[in-house]
Amino acid sequence: MHIHILGICGTFMGGLAALARESGHRVTGCDAGVYPPMSDQLRALGIDLIEGWSTDQLAIKPDLFVIGNVVSRGNPLMEAILDAGLPYTSGPQWLSENVLQGRHVLAVAGTHGKTTTTAMLTWILEAAGKRPGFLVGGVPENFGVSARLGDTHTASRPESGHPFVIEADEYDTAFFDKRSKFVHYRARTAVLNNLEFDHADIFADLAAIETQFHHLVRTVPASGRLVVNAREDALNRVLARGCWSDVARFGVRGDTPGFRARGEPHSFDVLKAGLLVGRVEWALLGEHNQMNALAAIAAAEHVGVTPQQACAALAQFANVKRRLECKGHANGVTVYDDFAHHPTAIRTTVDGLRRKISPDARILAVFEPRSNTMKLGTMKALLPWSLEEANLAFCHSGGLDWDAAEALMPMGERAVVSNNLDNLIAKITQAARPGDQILCMSNGSFGGIHNKLLKALAT
Repeated sequence: MHIHILGICGTFMGGLAALARESGHRVTGCDAGVYPPMSDQLRALGIDLIEGWSTDQLAIKPDLFVIGNVVSRGNPLMEAILDAGLPYTSGPQWLSENVLQGRHVLAVAGTHGKTTTTAMLTWILEAAGKRPGFLVGGVPENFGVSARLGDTHTASRPESGHPFVIEADEYDTAFFDKRSKFVHYRARTAVLNNLEFDHADIFADLAAIETQFHHLVRTVPASGRLVVNAREDALNRVLARGCWSDVARFGVRGDTPGFRARGEPHSFDVLKAGLLVGRVEWALLGEHNQMNALAAIAAAEHVGVTPQQACAALAQFANVKRRLECKGHANGVTVYDDFAHHPTAIRTTVDGLRRKISPDARILAVFEPRSNTMKLGTMKALLPWSLEEANLAFCHSGGLDWDAAEALMPMGERAVVSNNLDNLIAKITQAARPGDQILCMSNGSFGGIHNKLLKALAT
């Protein structure tokens, strides 16, 4: 089959394209911005890419158009597809029908940590010899790719089929399907990592997101497992609306049934119902990663991997690109890149770095409010809280309709705001001194700020 993907350069749709190509389909695609690294990855797979939404693409005559959620009504190519009555479907629907059928799907949902936890879980299953398929919204360092089919042998029963691990996003599916993506995946093991308000562009409030998580819970069979963060009131409310599956909780206190950690985030015992079942010693930092590890261990257990095996695998886990990734050093200053784009994620990332470095070292937090939620200013009041552990904060405010300087006013002189990236880099360079740790946080490329900073610091 020839499929043509609209919005192919997003992390999800790009991963889907790779899976389709690996399955033997002819794949082409288009996007508003066809640029590296995704464009290079896709072209290396033999996938032809087209810049823009020209209606000339109808002449390609694919068997099916697969529509990403970046596409809306008014898009010229989409309008032409509708007018011509041509076959189309959403990315999650295509994935469900063509890749996930007959597999044991392990879906990782939550406001934060989805990518990292999905990568952890995939690596645990790989180390256990299960050859999982996966689709991750990033590039796990242990694999070097964001998606693969894995072992596609299917057994007579789905629960014994080979595993497929997927990052399960609550964002909507497509302009014609406003359900969350994750309801399409028919998870047999579902991780509910955490739940906060996000995606203010499509959800009115936290209760609306809780409803979508309730829909996910409804799709998990009685023989399935829900792996649930015990510390989240929002998730407790979700389960109170109905639960039909086994529940394994993590982050529990004391001898409460479930999984908990004892020790520091970089070196800790794993206990289940108060009994020691393994120990993790690894290079990752922060309590959030400790919690991600517990979730992955509990999920892997559901497909026959013991906690002891899982802990041993995590010792070799190499994280995901853009998760507190060191980009280089210049004149005694270290520059990091991180994907954090929500106030809670920013706070946990800064805290993780703080635990890693000398107590005397300074953290210069550099960020841009780039996600749709942050652009709307919905969570601007939380920014000072998220940056408490930083010595200085530098905000790139270009394109915002709200006053970032006003939002950061509680930080006083510790906060610097500029709508010009070059100006912001100059201010950071001027403030930096040997021993400083510069932490750049964005869910985009941030205008190549990391290399620009390293170059400026070196001169």
